[in-house]
Amino acid sequence: MALAREIRRRIKSVDNTRQITRTMEMVATSKLRRAMDRVEAAKPYGAALGEIVAGLHDPELAGRFPLLRRPAEPKRAAVMLLTSNRGLCGAFNANLIKEANKLLERLQWQGIETELHVVGRKGVSYYQYRGEPMASVHTDFPETPGASEAAALVADLREGFETGRLDAVWVVSAHFRSALSAPPAAWELLPLAQASPAGRPDDREDGGGATEDGTGAEAASSLEQFILSPDAEQLLRRILPLYLRNAMYRAVVENVAAEQAARRTAMHNATDNAGDILENLTRTYNRVRQGQITQEIAEIVGGAAALE
Repeated sequence: MALAREIRRRIKSVDNTRQITRTMEMVATSKLRRAMDRVEAAKPYGAALGEIVAGLHDPELAGRFPLLRRPAEPKRAAVMLLTSNRGLCGAFNANLIKEANKLLERLQWQGIETELHVVGRKGVSYYQYRGEPMASVHTDFPETPGASEAAALVADLREGFETGRLDAVWVVSAHFRSALSAPPAAWELLPLAQASPAGRPDDREDGGGATEDGTGAEAASSLEQFILSPDAEQLLRRILPLYLRNAMYRAVVENVAAEQAARRTAMHNATDNAGDILENLTRTYNRVRQGQITQEIAEIVGGAAALE
């Protein structure tokens, strides 16, 4: 009986766990739908800004607008890693951290000094455990970020690039293609002339943006048809920071969507695994109980035969 009671306790425990994972899967599915809506809403605006910025590289403009400068030999770069604050999302954070480490190694191999900026408790915990220095950490990032939060993330990096302290800014985040595909990607946020719009993974795959030599000829030809009011300098002073903020916002919302997709998949798999364990435990319990009943019947029959 002791074995049967132990199996019953395990069955109850696994069943409770399955109910929790099923509920978490439903919650993640609901959050994923809202996150996907934010991703889709951000794409057209970002693509339009990207077309404008793609054809802006010019030595004269770069002298007046620091965000457009393109260092010939980058010496110092910043890497911003986006992770989640919570776990239970499979290998989502591990893949992002692995991609960030690969990028850091590649930049350091090229002789570029790097500094690491980490968003999310999972990434911060990893590098704290390894004892690696971080230039900044952000662990209070909301689950539904807005443009203001994205602007706050990139504010210090923008200032560092404008003052010449940084020559490049890289972002490691999830590239959200669909609910089933969101691989990690490393892309260059700054300089803008290189990152616009070909810096983002989805823009590169769509074939948009500058050509291989960085001229952005198609975008430049379309810009010639614009009638600018007010003057171009005032517009650029507004558009460049706006594009920078929007690029970071798109990275953040895609990362959140990818996190929820990974969590939904992980919880779905956990629910299925719990069902398999329950089936095996139930089968084992039935065999043990059947053996106990058979033994009890044999003892009753043997006792009755002894009394005759």
